[in-house]
Amino acid sequence: MKEIIQDLTFAELSALVAKEGEKAFRAGQLWHGLMQGRKISAITDLPNRFKESLLRRFEDEPVRIAETLTSADGTEKYLFELADGNLIEGVFMRYKYGNTQCVSTQVGCRMNCAFCASGLNGLIRDLSAGEILCEVLAVNALHGGTPDKRAVTNVVLMGSGEPLDNYDNVVRFLRNVTAEGGICISPRNISLSTCGIVPKMYALAEEGIPVNLTVSLHNADDAERARIMPVAKAYKIADILKACDRYFEKTGRRYIFEYSLIHGENADKAHAEKLIALLKGRPCHVNLIRLNEVKEKALAGADEKEAYRFLGMLEKGGLSATLRRRTGADIGGACGQLRASRLRGE
Repeated sequence: MKEIIQDLTFAELSALVAKEGEKAFRAGQLWHGLMQGRKISAITDLPNRFKESLLRRFEDEPVRIAETLTSADGTEKYLFELADGNLIEGVFMRYKYGNTQCVSTQVGCRMNCAFCASGLNGLIRDLSAGEILCEVLAVNALHGGTPDKRAVTNVVLMGSGEPLDNYDNVVRFLRNVTAEGGICISPRNISLSTCGIVPKMYALAEEGIPVNLTVSLHNADDAERARIMPVAKAYKIADILKACDRYFEKTGRRYIFEYSLIHGENADKAHAEKLIALLKGRPCHVNLIRLNEVKEKALAGADEKEAYRFLGMLEKGGLSATLRRRTGADIGGACGQLRASRLRGE
């Protein structure tokens, strides 16, 4: 597999152009073409000799949309094929405030959470910063967006993989996707979801990229959380809360806890009371999720009545909470499901 040119910053592209013996303005042409989601070979204002030289070193199309599934609610799910043949996936969701794209950060995942399809085949490899960026560029272009008028207005790092397990590439992606002159998505419109890798949460707080930090919590009890999230054996909830406090101190951004409602596991009154006791008074929000069931996993999501009852208990207890709108259920909207089905040959 060749290098990924979308890994580079504009300054690095400019240095590359100079090294190739091209005039400085070629860097702007190359950058603009890449930010439009074009293949190197399809950037028409570059000389052929320059493109041929680049293609000897870099992949022409690091990420391509291999398949698109469209839900009755308008949600789109993509199966992306990487240059080495690996598969990842992403989701495009339409909201009143804009369009959100969910991106993957790894091929597979090693966290092995009990409710998630992403880790069914373990971790294959990390994505480079440029591969993550190419997911956004490809979908933005698909919907007629440009760097100046984006079709993708919000990005969530909640697809396959644990973003903080691929820390360096994810941070480089965040710098590139927010860079002036590029696709330039504001950090305020980006959410990063982690299962709670505490040392990397502290590191992210120091990066100066104030994205929305979202932590997959799913239970207020360490022992019960460890039953569905193996990472909980390494990082306790008290340590996660301290890291969240540091993130708030450094960025001023309140943090969000994801809580997937699992019938018979964490969706009753006792669990609501534990969650209220744990989080009341903190600068946080709880995002309740009706579990998208994965056939390989023996867990059932809470039904509508159970979900709204749990939400009501949290609100009565003084927590800021919402129940996430369910999207894409008819197309396997949960991360990892489409890839897993294609790997099974379905």
